[in-house]
Amino acid sequence: MTRPRRIVARVHAMPPEHNAGAEHMLVGMLRPLVERGHDVQVWLSQHGAAHKVYDYRGIQVIPLEARLTFSAAVRNADVALSHLEGVPSTSSLARGFGKPMVVVCHNTYRPSFRDMAAGGTALAVYNSRWMQAEADLFFAEYPKSVHPGKSMIVRPPVFASDYATKPGSAVTLVNCSREKGGELLEALARRMPEQQFLAVRGAYGEQMLPDLPNVEIVEHVDGCDMRQSVYARTKVLLMPSAYESWGRVGIEAFASGIPVLAHPTPGLCESLGEAGIFADRNDIDGWEALLGRLLKEPAEYRLAAKRARARSAELDPTPDLDAWCDMVEEVASARSAAG
Repeated sequence: MTRPRRIVARVHAMPPEHNAGAEHMLVGMLRPLVERGHDVQVWLSQHGAAHKVYDYRGIQVIPLEARLTFSAAVRNADVALSHLEGVPSTSSLARGFGKPMVVVCHNTYRPSFRDMAAGGTALAVYNSRWMQAEADLFFAEYPKSVHPGKSMIVRPPVFASDYATKPGSAVTLVNCSREKGGELLEALARRMPEQQFLAVRGAYGEQMLPDLPNVEIVEHVDGCDMRQSVYARTKVLLMPSAYESWGRVGIEAFASGIPVLAHPTPGLCESLGEAGIFADRNDIDGWEALLGRLLKEPAEYRLAAKRARARSAELDPTPDLDAWCDMVEEVASARSAAG
């Protein structure tokens, strides 16, 4: 059995204050490491409401306001980890102290890959096959010396039991920014005045929250509360995103057999698979027609719900998470042997 390791992560924000797909993916990846007996800490790099160290689902979170020293934590760690804008500073400290660095990638934007090309990344984690393919193309332009030592795919972990409930009656959009489809939600609500819509305030982006009698605004929701606050009230989920590298909320909705209407981004096509119902986000007539069929034709809805539950079962995260924990332990052990 692998001895307990000290794993230190640095990210800009965490639940329950900040709830976005990247953060909940990270929580889902860190929890099984804690369950294996490893010491896992998450250090925040931006100011937030919390001023003291707190526990989130078994993970120790250290706010920036706690005024503790992150560099000392990295010096004493077995593995350093980060994602998004936290990668450059965390990688720099990891290189300085000779610690293996794990980078979790949530998008295919060039800065995500470029930050790893500074060298020293022991393990790169991608959330989808298409993202890994994009990374391979990017790194083909760089010398082998700056490639990540290892790479793997971990799909954003969603345990169906955490989200499964009896669906409600509303049509829902989670995160009402322009990029996520806030304008389309308003257009559909205006065209379908008898249908109830839920507009869930997102963790980022300028929110376009319609002021309409058939649209209820749901304030920012902690991921632990999504089942009752959102999915128990939802009949159909909308995902007209301009960009999604994966699309976690669609898989959460599938746990309850909730059909998902989506724009065909590469990530959503991969995550939703045959259970997804796709239309171009600019085709409002098409979205209205598809939504009308689901709401008015019980046979169509039952078929879509059956496919949703089947896809949810296919994406059981246990194998991904077992492989992830094994890889982190391998990276930590390799460094210990080298040291």
